Amino acid sequence: MSHSLKKPPDAAPEPQSDSETAVRAEATPRPEGDPAPAAPSDSGAGNQATCRQPTARQERILELVRRRGFVSIDALARTFEVTPQTIRRDINQLCELELLRRYHGGAGLPSSVENLAYQTRQVLWQGEKQAIARALAEQVPDEASLFINIGTTTEEVAKALMGHRGLRVITNNLNVASIMSSKADFEVTVAGGLVRTRDRGIVGEAAIDLIGEFKLDFGIIGISGIDADGTLLDFDYREVRVARAIMENSRQVFLVADHTKFGRNAMVRLGSLTQLSAVFTDRSPPAPIRDLLKQSEVQLHIAPAPVDSQSAADGTPRDPDVAPAGTP
Repeated sequence: MSHSLKKPPDAAPEPQSDSETAVRAEATPRPEGDPAPAAPSDSGAGNQATCRQPTARQERILELVRRRGFVSIDALARTFEVTPQTIRRDINQLCELELLRRYHGGAGLPSSVENLAYQTRQVLWQGEKQAIARALAEQVPDEASLFINIGTTTEEVAKALMGHRGLRVITNNLNVASIMSSKADFEVTVAGGLVRTRDRGIVGEAAIDLIGEFKLDFGIIGISGIDADGTLLDFDYREVRVARAIMENSRQVFLVADHTKFGRNAMVRLGSLTQLSAVFTDRSPPAPIRDLLKQSEVQLHIAPAPVDSQSAADGTPRDPDVAPAGTP
């Protein structure tokens, strides 16, 4: 499916007027000495290195776009007191990470009909996902039976469970199977079906049929987005059908989701937070979500990443020489 990158209809051009004032109210100008982004390199490796650690200004651009949905290049240039060409370079680098999407005259949020590339998701919020995985692993006893579905966070869960004994695992994720099958006392069953080349996930009727033959202790699932009303959302209808089968055939259902999933849009409805046994995340969810979990008696486990493994503001790994936000 092709996607038009025309400027969204509700994103009108922003002359120096009230819209500029609104942007200025949400971001501070670039301080004296704030480093400008490095010039683009012809080398693919150079471009990747540049994008892996955004500047402070790029992190503030991300924050603005998340708040407003769309911001024009001219308004950003005025806000940060740099040239439009500099802002375009910033946007290009953030788009390479698939954190923004270019539109005519500015930048907006990524598509709600297409997920980020698997390689990007592997890197984003990695320290936070590992903390979530460790918290979940503490709730799983030895010799338990588990479903584990598709996702980069569930893959971190697989790694965190490697210290357990005698687990019985059914998965539609070849990456999870590869990790857990290396332990001699684990029994790993892989659901059949169509293998997605982009992330080695398995979908289709054969996977659903196999899952329906079992009733396991735990179903461990990831998700692409959680709506404000608690609806669980994803991008691939086939993947959602397998996840539903896991939920229906598990005695307890554990959801792993980093903080960026709350309020994120996707097209396909999986279910509701109220159907879960527990939610594992790295930051406290919005108040309405917390209230819904409490009313539904769904356990909430918050597992912040250790300071030395926290990601940068855009989710990419932080340079070891750069202190995480909020530290001296």
